[in-house]
Amino acid sequence: MRLLRLFILATLLSGPVLADTTETTKTETYDLLFRDGTLDDVSRDKSLVYDRHVSNRLLPDTATRDTGRIVLEFGGDDAAQANLEFQQDGKYRNLGSFPASVGNPIIMYFVETVVRDMAESAGGSPFYIRNRVKESLIRPAERHDEGDSVDVILRPFDGDPNAARMNGFGDLALTVTMSEEVPGWYRSLSASVPAPDGGAPIYSSTLSFDGMEDSE
Repeated sequence: MRLLRLFILATLLSGPVLADTTETTKTETYDLLFRDGTLDDVSRDKSLVYDRHVSNRLLPDTATRDTGRIVLEFGGDDAAQANLEFQQDGKYRNLGSFPASVGNPIIMYFVETVVRDMAESAGGSPFYIRNRVKESLIRPAERHDEGDSVDVILRPFDGDPNAARMNGFGDLALTVTMSEEVPGWYRSLSASVPAPDGGAPIYSSTLSFDGMEDSE
């Protein structure tokens, strides 16, 4: 999480104007995924709630471990911090605190958990996996606009020479759905590894915006 935190704090660009295109440029990919100011209009006495659901045919126990709720609430001086907390079966775990002025850190949590899950399931160096995923965040990407939403689809290991040794994760696809109408900008963030036989995915992780709650 620390590496991605430094990554997003480095240089975030201003928000994009949505347009009907089929592929982003490098700058557009980064602008969309790491949009600045996405928490500015969220009331500091509210929490953003996301549902996380994971399935993993290679390591089923980890899917059970990681399925739960992610709650973003504000704290610190003048509510300047965005705090992420994982909730499951009445238990709570702090995931980190981030400057709320930068943007919504849920995307950092999503990316880092996918990196960790892939390293656990497919083996290989987590540093190599993280670097390939980070590179995909600043490359041209597939884009779909529909109504008030825009989807950006990343394929971090497309053309990777080591893809065949990744237990299927060479076909990993990350889909981020964003909307001006959703508090915090992100409607859903999902990762999927399709099964060769066309059955249930080898791996799936989805974070979906579930609404706002009054902060405790």
